[in-house]
Amino acid sequence: MPAVHKLRVILALALAGWLPAADTAELHLGKGYDALRQDRYETAVTEFREALRLDPSLTMRARFPLAVALFDMKQTADARREFETVRHEAGDHPNVAYYLGRLDLLDQDYSGAIRNLTKAAAKPPFRDTEYYLGLAYFKRGDLPAAEKWLKQAGRADPRDSLVPYQLGQLYRKQGREEEARKALALSADLRRRNTSESELRTECAQKLDTGPREEARALCQRLYDPNSAERLTMLGTLYGQHGDLEAALDPLRRAAELAPQSPQMQYNLAFTYYQMGRFAEARTPLAQALERWPDLFQLNSLYGAVLARLGEDSAAYTALHRAHELNTQDAATADLLFTTIMALARKSQAARQYTDARQYYEEALKLRPGDPQAQKALVELEASAPNGH
Repeated sequence: MPAVHKLRVILALALAGWLPAADTAELHLGKGYDALRQDRYETAVTEFREALRLDPSLTMRARFPLAVALFDMKQTADARREFETVRHEAGDHPNVAYYLGRLDLLDQDYSGAIRNLTKAAAKPPFRDTEYYLGLAYFKRGDLPAAEKWLKQAGRADPRDSLVPYQLGQLYRKQGREEEARKALALSADLRRRNTSESELRTECAQKLDTGPREEARALCQRLYDPNSAERLTMLGTLYGQHGDLEAALDPLRRAAELAPQSPQMQYNLAFTYYQMGRFAEARTPLAQALERWPDLFQLNSLYGAVLARLGEDSAAYTALHRAHELNTQDAATADLLFTTIMALARKSQAARQYTDARQYYEEALKLRPGDPQAQKALVELEASAPNGH
């Protein structure tokens, strides 16, 4: 599954009317999202089904990604059933129409594919939406409509070698041999470029590790594409993974500008700022992303870490508590949550807010049963608080 699809599937369905789920359902949601992000589809299916068992109202938050995981596992009948349920419960949505259209294509129901993909193309959820719509028209034999949508797909993603290849097949079927030859030559050239780009990424990584840095940047900047959020993200990530955080900022900032509705793009930028110690700058993209995607563990965890570094312990506690609900297995988040709870307890105790302090210390002990630091602090509080309050 292309990374851009995965991110949009995990992150891009902020529909009105979502109902809050019980903590146990939230826990399975968090595990499901994480498994889907890592292509562990069987685990994702198990987690999303459990979340739905606990709270059947989680249509878009659990049933939709469940359907996507089944689609990627090629369990098409089960995937279709879940997508149809989503459509029935949540109404038409471009993301759902896209996948139903893809399933129609696999079933050779080209009329159904055209119907669904046309709905999706009104507001394309993925860059290949128009390609698949053009392919559906081609398979049905409507070559003028196929040409229209394939050309539109080429404008949406000029580097996709599949688009000129399919146009070449279309032109050849129409007897337009010269146009077919040019289209197929372009497709072959794009495939070569993609191969060269892959080789350049490898060379860039090696150069970043061996230096000098100026030479490495000069080489790596050949990968810079100011109009492709995906390629900019790839370049920024490459810089970051090899220790050049300063160089990573420009492509990641540009990617975030191109894809303002993508939490992953905002996360990438914020994480780089965080690594550089620029916590105030990291805060804004995370806060904006969380307004639309409050259920993502990674966003909540990083946001909590940023707020903690800014000294905003109460806000950090809220974010970290949410992150811990979504993923109780993440030790780093649990450790930071414990540290934040203890900081809030001490502040409350210093302000003589003894009831609040006691509650925080008790929560810290629930998080780390038997922790000597929390136990000692609670004993000292009980001894010093007037009248036990």
